[in-house]
Formats: sequence, C-alpha cells, structure tokens
Amino acid sequence: MEGSIRCSANYIPLSPISFLERSAIVYRDRPSVVYGNIVYTWRQTLERCTRLASALAQLGVSYGDVVAALAPNIPAMYELHFGVPMAGAVLCTLNIRHDSAMVSVLLKHSDAKIIFVDYQLLDVAKGAIDILSKTRTKLPVLVLIPESDQSSPDFCNPTSGNLDYESLLGRGNFDFEIRRPKDEWDAISLNYTSGTTSSPKGVIYSHRGAYLNSFAAALLNEMSSLPVYLWCVPMFHCNGWCLTWAVAAQGGTNICQRNVTAKGIFSHISEHKVTHMGGAPTILNMIVNAPVHERRPLPGKVIVMTGGAPPPAHVLFKMEELGFSVTHSYGLTETYGPGTVCAWKPEWDSLPRDEQAKIKSRQGLQHLGMEEVDVKDPVTMKTVPSDAKTMGEVMFRGNTVMNGYLKDHQATTDAFKGGWFRSGDLGVKHPDGYVELKDRLKDIIISGGENISTIEVESVLFSHPDILEAAIVGRPDDYWGETPCAFVKLKDGCNTDKEEIIKFCRNRLPHYMAPRTVVFSDLPKTSTGKVQKYVLRERAKSMGSLSKNSISKL
Repeated sequence: MEGSIRCSANYIPLSPISFLERSAIVYRDRPSVVYGNIVYTWRQTLERCTRLASALAQLGVSYGDVVAALAPNIPAMYELHFGVPMAGAVLCTLNIRHDSAMVSVLLKHSDAKIIFVDYQLLDVAKGAIDILSKTRTKLPVLVLIPESDQSSPDFCNPTSGNLDYESLLGRGNFDFEIRRPKDEWDAISLNYTSGTTSSPKGVIYSHRGAYLNSFAAALLNEMSSLPVYLWCVPMFHCNGWCLTWAVAAQGGTNICQRNVTAKGIFSHISEHKVTHMGGAPTILNMIVNAPVHERRPLPGKVIVMTGGAPPPAHVLFKMEELGFSVTHSYGLTETYGPGTVCAWKPEWDSLPRDEQAKIKSRQGLQHLGMEEVDVKDPVTMKTVPSDAKTMGEVMFRGNTVMNGYLKDHQATTDAFKGGWFRSGDLGVKHPDGYVELKDRLKDIIISGGENISTIEVESVLFSHPDILEAAIVGRPDDYWGETPCAFVKLKDGCNTDKEEIIKFCRNRLPHYMAPRTVVFSDLPKTSTGKVQKYVLRERAKSMGSLSKNSISKL
C-alpha cells in the first residue's frame, strides 16, 4: 500500500533514555532525586548520567557490554539505569542479599566488565572477585559507591587501580554523544530471577520492552505528571518494576531510601508528600502493623502498587483505612515485572467489603503494554472455560515479555513452547475474563487426589487476628501423599496455639484443605518479599510422614 513503507531516515529505536532527555527540558529545575540532604534536579541528573556514560566509554565499555551493580535504592543506582544504556551497555543489577559465591557466579555468567558496589557491600564484592581470581575469568573493574556524594581516597589511590563513583563522574564529559540502541530490540538490562523456584536465570530486557512497560507502569499506577515516588521496591528487582524509567517519563521525584522500615515509610510520606509507592504484600503488612507511635497522618492519598503474592483481605482493609489506595498487579521477572492489573470497576464499589477484597486480590487482565494474557491447558494449549473453576497455566505474549534467557537456549525454548510464555503459575478465568491465580505449579498440594491451593489456605490464615505472616507447603504423607503444613509467625504479644489455628481453618475450609501441621517460626524471604517456599518444603520434608502408614481422618 502506498505510503505504508517506513522511512528509515525517520526511524529512531524506542528507548527509556528519551524520558530523561525530555524531563531535563520540561522539568529542568524540579527535583528528580532526593536522598537525605542530597537533592538533584532533572537537569543535574541528565548531566550526571551523561558524564557516567562518557566515563564508561573511557574505560572501554562498548555496545552490548554488561555493567553490573550491587547497591540498594540510592541515587547512584537510579543514575546507573540511564548512564549505562547511554553508553550502549547492558545494566545488570544484582540482588543485594546475595553472598560472594552467588555474586561470583552471576559476574562470570554475565561477563560483566565493570561492577559498581555500594560501600556497605564492598566485602561481598571483594569476596566474589577473589573467587573469580582463582579461575580463568577476566575480572571486572570495581567502582565503589561511597555514602552520599563523598569520595573515597583510602580505597582509590594511584597504585590500587580502584575507582570511586564520584571521581569517575568527574572524568566524564557532558558533551558526550549518547550511544542510542542500534535496534530497539537490543538489550537494555539483564535481570536474574529471584531463585524462588530454581537457580537464578538471566532474563534479557530490550529497550522497546522497557519503554512500553514504563508507560504501562505509569498508567496502571495512575501516575500523572510530577509524581513523588517512594522507593520501597528494590531497583535491582525488574529494574524497580520499570518505575526507574516511568518516574522519569512523568518528571517525578524519586525519594530514595537505603533501608525500608514502617517508620521510614510514614516519615518520608509526611515530609515529601509522597503520592506513589510500591511493594510486596509483606511491605503492606509492615505498614498496617506499625506501632502507633511510628505512624503519621498521610498528607493525601497514596497510591500503592502491590504484587508478588495476592494481598490478604484484612491487609487491604487496613491499608485503605490508613489512607492508601492499593492496586494489585501481577507478573514475573520475564514480563518486566507487572504484566497484569486488576482494573477496578465503579459498580464494584457497592459490594460488601469482603467481596471487594476478593475481587481486588485477583490478578486481572493484561496492562496496555502487554498484548495478551490467558489461562490455557499446558498440553492442548486450549483456553480454559471462564468458569472460575477450571485451572490452567497462566501464559503471556507481547512486546513486554523478555527476549530470552542469557546463554540458555533450551530454557528459552521451553519457556516459549507453543508460542506463549509459560509462567508456571496455575490460575482460573472468571466469567468477566479476569484471571485469578491459584498456585505455582510447584506449590500446589495434592492430598488424596485433591488439589489444594496454598493461596486459598494462606488467605484464611491471614484472616486470623493473631497471625502476622503465614505460608503453606506440602508435608509428605504415606497415606494421603501430602498434607498441608503451615508455617506461621504470630504478632507480638500473641500466643495462639497450634490446635486453635487448625480449628480456625477447619471452620472456614473443607477439612482436607486445613493444615494438619503448624510450625511457629520466621518465614525465609527473598529480598523482594517473596516467601522462599522451597526452603519451607525442605523443612516439611525433613519432618517425615504424618500418617506413618496409618489412615488419617480428615
């Protein structure tokens, strides 16, 4: 068709880099990053990121090279999300809870040329490099990020070959010609999975996917221009659910914090008039259970995006009572973080609160950056009926699904078998088309031939007034195959016993779904707040069979 051929001269690959350049003009002298007493404007952030890109180029970084970062939510970590791609490189943000052994594995796997390290994590990085030095791996250059904007003369002396962040920026040139992607499908970042189900895998994000998902993140967060965003989601996790770039697109203010506490959250919201934040349900749980003396009145409505696990109903109620507006999203590392949103409908406002909470805990539909989400039979690839009962695997396809796994063709092929990305999550479709998760494929408990959704059992446990945290896994059983085993952490000052918890669940669930074992303990979590169920499964397995080959009455 005449006129339908794209003019190559007008083609510029999509990239979040453009968000920073635009905001430096539109919001030039407005604050972009706030961290304690440090405040940078958008003009200053563009200059710092450009100098960073220039300095990286001087160190020999070229198109496609990997630059790693091991740091919490501090200004340097935010700047790396722009400065690294502006040098044509790929940003690999590492989980700050990893030990030296794991960091060494990821540095080797990613072939990182440089690693930026926060001063509090220096020993971890040095340990990783020491491990690598005993192999034939080329060692990455280490750049220290000191506290605030201070330099580190003791670490960086002329003979050590070490560098620090601020000194490196001082070497860069503001007139550096930004290296834009040659193709919008070029990699912008490399994110390793959290390891909740297996060893970490390197997930490749493209400039195009990051650009589109950033827009989608702004939309599903109801983020208009000049938002004030409080960083509770780790920037190393899915690049902060792509909000590192989304906030820049809207000229917002990034409130950085090294550690996340309930007291800090209320303090920052009050001081900076925060409008948006995000976090796993564990963060929400922390907020609603904060001591009264740590709470402060909210200066206005704060929109919170949560994901990682369905938020318990009582937590949603309490968040709303405190003045927060919670939006539930769902996704994986492979979908750039959030891939769906439970879009709220006005007609649901008149429903009873319990019913509203049930709806809000659903995963919903794909956001505007994702082409499709569906629940399919993983064998036949047919869509399951929209009856809220028939389970299938949740699958995605679209521009905001990963390019693939780094150096793992087989895993990539398996993940996209049938032309859809297979999430590994089991779910149902409601008559209105909304998706609701029931469990991970690996988490589902099969007891006496019956499928038990751990999510459903956990939601009942969370409704108990004395329970702070809970997780359900299967405990081996010689007769039933498996029985539900509850790991529970009580609120301070509460002393509910096992029998009362089991009775509480049996009064609200079919008896076969109620826990038959209750263990009181802290729950192991990833740095993003997900419960490490594989750890709990091993603990339950070590307990042995509950039935001991005898028939159990359920």
